[in-house]
Amino acid sequence: MGAHLGDHLGAGPDPLGIVVDVLAKDGSPPSMIARPADGHTAIARTYALLTDGSTVEVRAARPADAEAVRVMHAAMSPGNLYLRFFSLSPRNPQDEAARVSRAPGPDHAALLAWLGGRLVGVASYEVTREPGVAEVAFAVPDDMHGRGIATLLLEHLVSVARERGVRAFMAVALAENRAMLAVFAAAGLPVRRRPADGVVELTFPLPAGDADSSLDSYLDSVAARESRAGVASLRHLLQPASVAVVGAGRERGAAGREILHNIVTGGFAGAVYPVNPKATELDGLPCLASVEDLPEHIDLAVIAVPSDAVTEVAEQCGQRGVRSLVVITAGLGDQGADLLAICRKHGMRLVGPNCFGVAVPRLGLDATFGAAHPAPGVAGLVVQSGGVGVSLLGHLSRLGIGVSSFASVGDKYDVSSNDLLMWWEQDGQTRLAVLYVESFGSPRKFARTARRVGQRMPVLTVLGGRSAAGQRAAAAHVAAAGAPLVTQQALFEQAGIIAVPGLGELVEAAAVLACQPLPAGDRVAIVSNAGGAGVLAADACVDSGLRVAVLSAATQARLGTLLPPGAAVAGPVDTTAAVGHAAFRACLEEVAADDDVNALLVVTAPTAITDLTQAVATARVCKPLVTAVLDQPETVRLVPAVCAGAPDADRPAAVPVYAYPEGAARALGHAAAYHAWRGRQRGQIPGLDGLRTADARAHIAAFLVASPEGGWLPAAAVRDLLACYEIPLTPGGQTTGEIEVRAGVVQEPVFGPLVVFGLGGASAGLAGDQAARLTPLTDTDARDLIQSVRAAPLLLGHGDTPPVDTAALAGLLLRVSRLADDLPEVAELDLSPVVAGPKSVRPVAARIRVSPAQPADPFLRRLR
Repeated sequence: MGAHLGDHLGAGPDPLGIVVDVLAKDGSPPSMIARPADGHTAIARTYALLTDGSTVEVRAARPADAEAVRVMHAAMSPGNLYLRFFSLSPRNPQDEAARVSRAPGPDHAALLAWLGGRLVGVASYEVTREPGVAEVAFAVPDDMHGRGIATLLLEHLVSVARERGVRAFMAVALAENRAMLAVFAAAGLPVRRRPADGVVELTFPLPAGDADSSLDSYLDSVAARESRAGVASLRHLLQPASVAVVGAGRERGAAGREILHNIVTGGFAGAVYPVNPKATELDGLPCLASVEDLPEHIDLAVIAVPSDAVTEVAEQCGQRGVRSLVVITAGLGDQGADLLAICRKHGMRLVGPNCFGVAVPRLGLDATFGAAHPAPGVAGLVVQSGGVGVSLLGHLSRLGIGVSSFASVGDKYDVSSNDLLMWWEQDGQTRLAVLYVESFGSPRKFARTARRVGQRMPVLTVLGGRSAAGQRAAAAHVAAAGAPLVTQQALFEQAGIIAVPGLGELVEAAAVLACQPLPAGDRVAIVSNAGGAGVLAADACVDSGLRVAVLSAATQARLGTLLPPGAAVAGPVDTTAAVGHAAFRACLEEVAADDDVNALLVVTAPTAITDLTQAVATARVCKPLVTAVLDQPETVRLVPAVCAGAPDADRPAAVPVYAYPEGAARALGHAAAYHAWRGRQRGQIPGLDGLRTADARAHIAAFLVASPEGGWLPAAAVRDLLACYEIPLTPGGQTTGEIEVRAGVVQEPVFGPLVVFGLGGASAGLAGDQAARLTPLTDTDARDLIQSVRAAPLLLGHGDTPPVDTAALAGLLLRVSRLADDLPEVAELDLSPVVAGPKSVRPVAARIRVSPAQPADPFLRRLR
């Protein structure tokens, strides 16, 4: 497999057959594209996964790599060399090494892929004499074909090219070079093919920006490859055949010894190797004196040694071919970077450090120091806090939901919630994803992954760090700053994640989502044997965003014949305390059959007449059903049921029973909101007219030349920059019927740009709320953003106040979003006030702060 540098450099015919033309967005030669002061875009070293889960290092070539490049090419087979160079000249490897490994410059880029210290791939492009045209070249050793190396390098070249303003690749490949043609065909880029004279000419435009419709399909292709590779890399961690525990002490009570004990007593069928130089036997297993005594290629090693010994043990594990590590030890300090470097060098996935362990109950694997073994089941669980993990493992096991797989990721050096979501998406066991994360490594990738997984199963999380104190605690706990509340909310809302304020509400929601179908709408029928309880349930439903259903006349008539005299049948239904078991069950079945009912909330107060919980459990109801029993000591439990919602072989036949109607209503509200999110179109990133992106970039570049450290733009520069996006400033006072709002952009250091929206002026103090969305905004996002602030009724029309022009307001937000994506140097943009009225939306004043910082490509396939 390979691609060569051909005619445009005067080297004769196209050797491998890949000629790539690189065109700047504005048509100028790449040498004219704005770059840092050193004249070229820096290419950082990174690590990524191949299709089989192996870890490779991808970095820019440098002069010191010349010999490795020469050796790799010299070892290639004649056929591979011919595809690469179109000749078998003995000088080809040496000439290629000199070309690829020369000093970096704006006219070329070369990337190398390293696997375990061996060079396994080279990719490069060169600007040619023809303006805006470059050739790309790929080479992969014969024994490395089929592992996705060329595809991975192509993705990284695409990222570099887009960063440098490249808008299209053109390629010419030999028709017989099927491997390279397959790489291009599978890349996810729109490819046009034209066969001619034994070659195939290809043209594939690169996505120009977030508004380019081809970007989404390309990112989907990249994400699919990343998911397959990530899942392959996690098999040794979550489906291990062998486990070593390094640091299993002789006395019970220490973390390492308890982990070993749990593995042994949990029923794990694979090989288990305790490592302790001072013991000969632990928990009935012979001890090994050191890691060097382990068999080669152990799947998983759990490390629970003192902090100053962790890196040495990790290096020994790498040398023995261990495939994955779980590091329980905390307090690594500066050694943390060394630990991660060791794992990358040896291709080991890492959970932790500072973690509680991992568990896969269906395999009998309990590599935690928990007090009880978790029950197998359908909920995937990932947490950063070990204590939270203990709590959730206990609740999910007690309820009977159980756990498919669990990971406490601690300081989250490597394996994260992204990885677990990808695993659960394909494991065939998980139907409910539960997360507790306090920091985010790649939030945009997380959002994209969670949105995709959320279309298949509910994803729940606790909205942690909602206060200043909580933020400080999160930073101290996991050694990473937590995200601001408005940022977390933006991330979760766009990704369709069910975010709750506390653990209790998370368990409540999990109970209904695990055993009941999703409500098809928000109309809830309330049935109770106590009128006051029905009132409380109705209030709780409204508080949870639900509507209380009013039953049809036909349903009311049938209920009148079933229930005791004095019963209320319109809705909420009050059966009276005199109702019997059979009548109550028949009532539930009649109510569920009403076409205007999407779900049932049943509240019972125990009496000496009958146990109505059993009536609920035996009712044949094929709609979502939750109940509250007012004397129940448990917050929530699951009761086996005859017909728990729509028939589903994978869903346990159970009804969630809550202690209070408020908990039942909250859980049902989350289920209804999740169903609505799944059915809602994500929307489109609309094309916008009148944009002058090149002029805007020129304004930013000119300012940074004069002020390299960045700063606030002068007023005139602010007006000029906004005019490039058709956001004119029109000073003028507020008139009757108009409302002051504010819109802007904040560049979060981890999350990237967010569009922030809220009320402005005097109204801001009264309402005190704002909302945000991650860019790029779709048309749906823009509408949701306007409607998500608490003061939305003021904007949508309230009383005698007419609605503002929400279409114009959404258009303004979309232009702000586009500006933020096109100009990552815009660190802060504040349009305040913006005067919104029934006929116009007028930004009055603005401030813009510019920073030279350039965020990395958030979607590039790489390990954290």
